[in-house]
Amino acid sequence: MSILFKGRAHGATAAKVGVVQSIVMFFVSHVRQALSSLGELWRQPVASLMTIGVLGLSITLPSTLYIMVKNTEKITAGWDQASEISLFLKPTINAASSQQLVARLNTWSEIDSVVYIPADDALKEFQHLSGLGDAIAYLEKNPLPDVVLVTPSLKHASPTAAQALLDKLRQQREVDIGKLDIEWLERLYAVIDIARDLVTLIGLLLFIAVVLIIGNTIRLNILNKYDEIVVMKLVGATDAFIHRPFLYTGFWYGLLGGLMAWFAVIIILWWMDSSITTFAAMYQKDFNITGLTGTALLAMLGLSVLLGLLGSLISVQRHVRDIEPK
Repeated sequence: MSILFKGRAHGATAAKVGVVQSIVMFFVSHVRQALSSLGELWRQPVASLMTIGVLGLSITLPSTLYIMVKNTEKITAGWDQASEISLFLKPTINAASSQQLVARLNTWSEIDSVVYIPADDALKEFQHLSGLGDAIAYLEKNPLPDVVLVTPSLKHASPTAAQALLDKLRQQREVDIGKLDIEWLERLYAVIDIARDLVTLIGLLLFIAVVLIIGNTIRLNILNKYDEIVVMKLVGATDAFIHRPFLYTGFWYGLLGGLMAWFAVIIILWWMDSSITTFAAMYQKDFNITGLTGTALLAMLGLSVLLGLLGSLISVQRHVRDIEPK
């Protein structure tokens, strides 16, 4: 009985050791093949650098454009509220009617403040700022109308709410023309949307090109190892074992290409930083470019590795399968 028990215990222990050994050997095999594929890249530096460079530069362009779009969005983040609505009154409106309009607008809940600027004050300000004092003195009459500046309340300062308020103000009998300061911002947002779509389109085209280039490179590697693959199939090697070195080659292409793209983006942003700082100083603004964050960097590296694996997988699935011993 004790002998039987000892035999079962020994068998269970041997089974556990066998499972652990299989797991260890599985990872050892993967590490060996990964290092072997990296060594092959090292033994062909020119061809490897060309492929890595194509992949890296293809990712650099959309990454840089993406960063510039994100920085533009950061600049305009504080401009998404209407600061002021300008109401130009009809020339026939006298001062008393203008004051009545101001008093009436001050009762509106959508409005935070109302400022009335008479035409004479507007002309004096224009004369002071334009430097055309002598020329303006020859005017027979003041060409400027009375102006009412309306500041929307915080609740009604969004572009949509401010536009609705402007439409309501234009219906007042004293108002001739109404202008919303945020109209230019809506046009800017439209341009940013176009830029974002353009970045997406360029990125997709370049990513497809990367997959095709890596796939063709792996195809050439497969053809160069035709005889080796035939021998491996003759001795009973599985498809997964044969595919693995080529997949690791695609992995290394993607990882090294992503690192190259990251380095190139840093250089481009450093090169542009001084020009942007000088431009911002002209408008008395402080602005620093925000580069790749940790999350964005990981996403870029992950995308690069994914492209490398995808290109190698497509090539391996198509070409290794056609190689059969005769």
